[in-house]
Amino acid sequence: MRFHRSLLCLAVAAASVVPATAFARIKLITLPVRERVEIQLDNPNATLVEEERIVPLVRGVNQVDFSWANTQIDPGTIVFRVVGGAAKADAKAEAKATDPLDVKVLSVSYPPNEASLVWQVSSNGSGGARVRISYLLGNMNKSFNYRATASNDEKTLVLSEYMRIQNLANESFGSSGLWAGFGPRFLKPIGINETKEMLVEKFAEVPVKKTYTCDPQAHGYLDRPQNKLMVPMHYVLTNNKANRLGAAPLQYGKVRIFQEDGHGGTAFIGEDWGKFTPLDDEMRLYVGVAQDIVVRRTIDKNEVHRIAGNLYNREVVVKYEIENFKDKAAVLDVSENVRAIRNEVAGDTGRDVQWELDKATTFDGGPDKEKSTFEQLLYHVSLPARGADGKADKIVHKLHLLIKNEW
Repeated sequence: MRFHRSLLCLAVAAASVVPATAFARIKLITLPVRERVEIQLDNPNATLVEEERIVPLVRGVNQVDFSWANTQIDPGTIVFRVVGGAAKADAKAEAKATDPLDVKVLSVSYPPNEASLVWQVSSNGSGGARVRISYLLGNMNKSFNYRATASNDEKTLVLSEYMRIQNLANESFGSSGLWAGFGPRFLKPIGINETKEMLVEKFAEVPVKKTYTCDPQAHGYLDRPQNKLMVPMHYVLTNNKANRLGAAPLQYGKVRIFQEDGHGGTAFIGEDWGKFTPLDDEMRLYVGVAQDIVVRRTIDKNEVHRIAGNLYNREVVVKYEIENFKDKAAVLDVSENVRAIRNEVAGDTGRDVQWELDKATTFDGGPDKEKSTFEQLLYHVSLPARGADGKADKIVHKLHLLIKNEW
């Protein structure tokens, strides 16, 4: 849909000399540049383009052609509307030269074997009519990415959200309104095969919680022969107003993570893919494996107690030996899947697991009521800082389960 002004002059001139009853075949490819363009990018699978043009019409029935060769326009989504008319240019109507045109769309047809369609438009005079054409366009790709800069004490961070647009639609757009469905509207041109990146939002002083989590099923072991669990670290953000976010859902995208170094600079500490995060939900950003929190996990007890026949209960005790070598206190999240424990000690039976906590469980406060489920348990363990001599106290906890009605 490129525009050639030399063809425009010929088309308009031809329309002015033909009789009023003749068809004026005016192709949009020869029309003036778009008066207005809006590109809406809120749908993840399609891009909505809405453009306005001033179409020169003559009295009678006009044929307006719209062609999109080599452009990924969905023909089933094209909508043509007349939204306003210019003053009449008909010499016989000089007394009413300020009256707007009366323009109506009569029909639409698709020429065979062509990437085009033709609207028949009637007009009660000659002049320009403002028309609005909208359609879904393919190969206009968007993605999101973030820069997160944590404070030196890791209590807050600055989160910058960027939108990147890549135009592979084989069509250039002049100054266009670009909108992601949230945040500001941008007015920018975007050329063929051009990529643009724009800052959508910047959130300052966002509270961040740094977590340490061990989960043998999700994260595995750092050293299996020594039974040392992997302890990943995450920054956790809550997407709501109370935490200085909550303007809109956070989009899926890569997050580059930095930390202030306390000397006016920043250090790159890693990157992660931030999940799509609705309002009031959490985004967890992986920032590495803790080397100064050591967790050794062993099966301390695995006994079978027969009930009747081949029906039995299985008693399992999982022991955790935890040491914090950090110079400050921390909280360790201990997560366990009960079905995975049953599979670990007895093999996968394929059946749902029936279980209950038994009396030897030592975790304070019980499982997290909001984040634990029927099969997944989450406990929070407070860890004191290491001693002045650099040594860490060894904290021992046990998870005591009675897995019931096995056979």
